[in-house]
Amino acid sequence: MKKVLIIEDDTALRENTAELLELLNFEVTTAPNGRIGITLAKQNCPDVILCDIMMPEVDGYGVLEALSADTSTNQIPFIFLSAKTEHKEIRKGMDLGADDYLTKPFEEEELVNAIESRIAKATILKNILAATQSTSQEDQLRNLNELKNFFDDEGEEYTFQKGEHIYKESGRSFRIYLILKGVVKTYKIDKSGKELTTALHKADDFLGFTSLLDNVAYQESAQALEDVTVVGVLKSTLREVLGNSKNISMELLQLLTDDVAGVKNQLLQMAYSSVRKKTAQTILQFAQVLDKNTDENICIARNDLASVAGIATESLIRTLSGFKKEGLIEIEGRNIRILHLKKLEHIE
Repeated sequence: MKKVLIIEDDTALRENTAELLELLNFEVTTAPNGRIGITLAKQNCPDVILCDIMMPEVDGYGVLEALSADTSTNQIPFIFLSAKTEHKEIRKGMDLGADDYLTKPFEEEELVNAIESRIAKATILKNILAATQSTSQEDQLRNLNELKNFFDDEGEEYTFQKGEHIYKESGRSFRIYLILKGVVKTYKIDKSGKELTTALHKADDFLGFTSLLDNVAYQESAQALEDVTVVGVLKSTLREVLGNSKNISMELLQLLTDDVAGVKNQLLQMAYSSVRKKTAQTILQFAQVLDKNTDENICIARNDLASVAGIATESLIRTLSGFKKEGLIEIEGRNIRILHLKKLEHIE
């Protein structure tokens, strides 16, 4: 039977919530304020804590800070309950380490789902930690560089010529890839048939992350922009490696988080920037990914530039012509060379 601690100064809400959870076979303990709640949490070590924010003696933020500072309670899932719906209040609670935030009044299903999902997540993390600790240090990979070496040593090598697909959207995903040489673009096709480039990947980048638990379909296509060499590792193999290496799992999570942030920034640029700024930023992005100096030619198809920028090819070509007239770039066939880096960087 899972244990729930409810810290709430509203007597009616506290008792009604406790009764509801007891009917659902939870073992419930209650506290009328934050000070008592802290004591009960340390004494009983519940599986999850539900805590109001505005309370006498110690408020919800103080409860969370006190329990987070104690190694015996800092892993207990913590869910705030509050009538406060302002973004800054929610953000403050999450920044302090809360796992979830429910606003009053909440539905029975919403409450139960939050409790069960947070308990399940805590159990999974606990099992992963236990498995990691039981594995000898010698058998663990310590960082992303060692993981990449593992891909290089144990992965199967594949080569693709310019224009070939490494994988296509809706195809089943069985492997994760590491790019050894070349540049790959990932893209999606919208309902109107328009191509949207989601990212550019260069040597030493991972490629093909979907779900690690299932061989679900790829959500985008990956195509070689030049001759490409990759190594692939089966997901089942990678799951075992990550299960034994907590540090790598955290570094990989940060890497994927940064990738998501990059995609969001690109989408914001595509949505709100001017055509000139989109074009300039895309040229700079290709120069960075292709590892080109300002005195080197960037050879890239105009439709690829337009796809990344999120504008029509015709608009991109007109803008490039304008940049050429302004002396910002030099164009020779498909080659583009940056003449004034700073001016391109500051185009609005």
